Amino acid sequence: MGKVKAAIIGSGNIGTDLMYKLENSEVIELTAVIGIEEHSEGLKRAQDKGYKTFFNGIQALIENPELAEIVFDATSAKAHLSHAKILKELGKKVVDLTPAAVGPFFSPAVGTRFGDAPADNVNMITCGGQATIPIVRAVNDVADVAYAEIVATISSKSAGPGTRANIDEFTITTRRGIEEVGGADKGKALIILNPADPPILMRNTIYCEGKNMEEQVVRESIYAMVKKVQEYVPGYRLKQEPLFDGNIVTIFLEVEGAGDYFPPYAGNLDIMTAAAARVGEDIARSVSVLS
Repeated sequence: MGKVKAAIIGSGNIGTDLMYKLENSEVIELTAVIGIEEHSEGLKRAQDKGYKTFFNGIQALIENPELAEIVFDATSAKAHLSHAKILKELGKKVVDLTPAAVGPFFSPAVGTRFGDAPADNVNMITCGGQATIPIVRAVNDVADVAYAEIVATISSKSAGPGTRANIDEFTITTRRGIEEVGGADKGKALIILNPADPPILMRNTIYCEGKNMEEQVVRESIYAMVKKVQEYVPGYRLKQEPLFDGNIVTIFLEVEGAGDYFPPYAGNLDIMTAAAARVGEDIARSVSVLS
């Protein structure tokens, strides 16, 4: 099977880390990194690695559609709303790392198959969603979750301009993901930026109220899901044993990044790029089968 060409739009922190994760892919050939600032750190790093670089944004793909079959959008929710229309017209498969939620939500640990054809636009929800929704799903699979609430706490230093500009979208999109992908009847999401120095690792608290809570069954489902996420995010782990109180279970997670580009404390960013790379590879395999 030949590799499928891909490009990254967005040369900021997320796009740069994703570049490092894709460079050794067995199914994706990264061809270009596209930004809007000619002298950005991300574009310089991409140039040093031999990738084509552009600083005219989406126009680069309009003028050079042959660059990629799969496009990873690591810009912003607002930008992706316009990008999505253009990329659809160009016939590209899109992995959206913004909270724009144009396409269906996706979490690799919950499932990565697209049926007979790859989705045109797959949304990676949010960092908090990628960290917590698999656990909500694990509990829901065996206990029928009526309500789930998550609190994602990240280091202020790992929250760049994009994260800060999209906080409203984060809470709305993550809540939807908790319900639509996690399976909870009702969900709620909160994000906390912690200014502690030295920076803390990403920490997540997940609170689920189940209708059929059986402790051992729920515990085993949670453990199995943690192992699935660890397949692509090795630093994903439980901080302690799940706490049970009647029909309620509370789970505490920690995410340590791989350190490809981000410092290890930025697990919130690392889990997004790792999940996007995994889903992009799945799309590439589907494209190759159909071509």
